[in-house]
Amino acid sequence: MKIVLLGAPGSGKGTVAKELVKDLGIPQVSTGDMLRSGVARKSDLGLKAKKYMDAGELVPDSVVIGLIDERVQHGDCRNGFILDGFPRTIAQAEALAGITQLDKVINLVVSDDIIIRRLSTRRSCKDCGAIYNLVTFPPKKDGVCDKCGGHLFQRDDDKEEAIKNRLVVYNRQTAPLIGFYKDKGLLSDVDSARNPSEIVADVEEVLEPLG
Repeated sequence: MKIVLLGAPGSGKGTVAKELVKDLGIPQVSTGDMLRSGVARKSDLGLKAKKYMDAGELVPDSVVIGLIDERVQHGDCRNGFILDGFPRTIAQAEALAGITQLDKVINLVVSDDIIIRRLSTRRSCKDCGAIYNLVTFPPKKDGVCDKCGGHLFQRDDDKEEAIKNRLVVYNRQTAPLIGFYKDKGLLSDVDSARNPSEIVADVEEVLEPLG
């Protein structure tokens, strides 16, 4: 089963993907993870990507698409995969169609107000990277990671002004994919304003007919 998770930052794509990995037994393919893996393995595409990343520039579509193509050929993707964070543009979606045929695109729908509230209350551990939410999943001790005792901090891109800018970019670049995939009969909307267990249950109900 080949799935794309669509949705704005903070819509819950990562949370849903992790549950689907457990329940469906197929890997989550994240562009961020792929870039880091390509760099670590020193593959040709990874080294190309590293040049842009080291310069603080966006990695070009041609390199990202090459990494996707390389990744989905791995044995663990034989029965499918969950794409999280790709495609981000119509051009990327068209390139993806030349690589593989998708079974379903899940669009996680949630209001900007909820996204801002979710992300602005998120805190990350400086040491182990664990993520908390001051409202829905607070640490046992304020400012301290439950797992390793590290210091919790707010990432710059989780501050309200940055979140609003990320939403502007999403609405300009990525939201057009909703219509693109709807026209192809691949899109299903899922209300992502609820708790994670309800969201995952609805996503799995959408996927059930695909077997």
